[in-house]
Amino acid sequence: MTIETTVDGSAGLPGNGKKSKLGVWMCAALVVGNMIGSGIFLLPASLGAYGPISIGGWLFTGVGALLLALTFARLSQMIPSAGGPYAYCRAGLGRFMGFLIAWGYWIGLWSGNAAIVVAMLGYLGIFIPEINQNPMLGAGIAVGTIWFMAWINCRGVKSVGVFQLVTTILKTLPLVAIAIFGIFQINPEHFTTINTSELSNFNALTSSAALCLWAFLGLESATVPSENVHNPEKTIPRATVLGTLFAAVLYIIATISLMGLISPADLAQSTAPFADAAAILWGPAGTVVIGIAAIISCLGALNGWTLMTAQIPMAAARDGLFPESFARLSKRGTPALGIIISSILVTLLVLTNYSRGLVGAFNFIISLAVMTTLLPYTMSTMARLVLQIREREKLGTIIPKRDIVISLLAFSYSLWALGGSGMETVYWGFLLLIGGIPAYIWILWKKSPPATESDTCVTTAG
Repeated sequence: MTIETTVDGSAGLPGNGKKSKLGVWMCAALVVGNMIGSGIFLLPASLGAYGPISIGGWLFTGVGALLLALTFARLSQMIPSAGGPYAYCRAGLGRFMGFLIAWGYWIGLWSGNAAIVVAMLGYLGIFIPEINQNPMLGAGIAVGTIWFMAWINCRGVKSVGVFQLVTTILKTLPLVAIAIFGIFQINPEHFTTINTSELSNFNALTSSAALCLWAFLGLESATVPSENVHNPEKTIPRATVLGTLFAAVLYIIATISLMGLISPADLAQSTAPFADAAAILWGPAGTVVIGIAAIISCLGALNGWTLMTAQIPMAAARDGLFPESFARLSKRGTPALGIIISSILVTLLVLTNYSRGLVGAFNFIISLAVMTTLLPYTMSTMARLVLQIREREKLGTIIPKRDIVISLLAFSYSLWALGGSGMETVYWGFLLLIGGIPAYIWILWKKSPPATESDTCVTTAG
């Protein structure tokens, strides 16, 4: 693959014309498609260990996600540039914080892709049962899927948008059907024990809410490729808020339906809970339909997230905070090198964690992805206030009390969710984050001019 030497991604590139930019429908599909990916299809099994109390986790997380969506919607209007949370934190909190956010966010993106692939294999096992018994076969299919999505993304943002719109439509319809039909056939006995875990009600609610947040990651998706969005000032806020609301309603109704159709013990052991629910409602044909929808859903989410894994380092590289090679574009106008490097990391993470089993690997990887993505969310809420304070100092404008309340509530929610990620996850996430500091210093050293003899003399004399 040929990579051009230019790092300028703003003009004269394929994909920057109006016809090849993302409109409101493709932008909304990117938001919904990235959120409704692997999370809703496998999360009910993870939540089954907590019982009906996890519905409270969905409600709490849905409110928090909406607060974050409102925050990103406003930030996209204040800073209409590519990079999403990275761009906002870079503008509001400075270069070093911008680097840490880009670094942590990037880790969250490619580790999240690994979780999506693992979830896809669980539903692919409906049609190829050997996947659940043969780790080598599953790993081989996972790697092939990762690199197929990398190929699509290297073809250009328009290909990504079309693929995302089609897969979003195909995967959403069966989910809506189960949510609607299942709600009328629930078994009330499945809700008699509110908390089926050994944790206290508060800890069970906290843990389940932290897992639920995984299904909302992606609410900021429309803000990242803003340079490829038509009329971003209007399109991005609209797509962000509406996409988050749609996903929240669907998640809650669908989870209630699943818990009412499948017993808590069976739900906790399921590797394809929606397929099991479809079998109860419509027999073997329902299992096939949901299995196909789940696979399409994961492919669509993987497609959108692969785009994100390249856009974030590209935006940071343009600002001199990531290696310059991440900003180089291919002849199709895509940051192909960033796509390739991110796909390599996804491949390694899948292969090193596949021995945990499908649900075990899924839970660990999504916890890591949630933790490393929550930091950009948390800092973005504060970056919004900093930017508004600067605007007030410069122009004498008044900061609306509503903006202050939303930012503080979104910050509090993000901080609470970080604590709910678990000690092991925070431990590994913190190490990965701090591990990026030497990379930041190396980038600064590479970009700084070499010292001259006169500089040395002045320094010594001083």
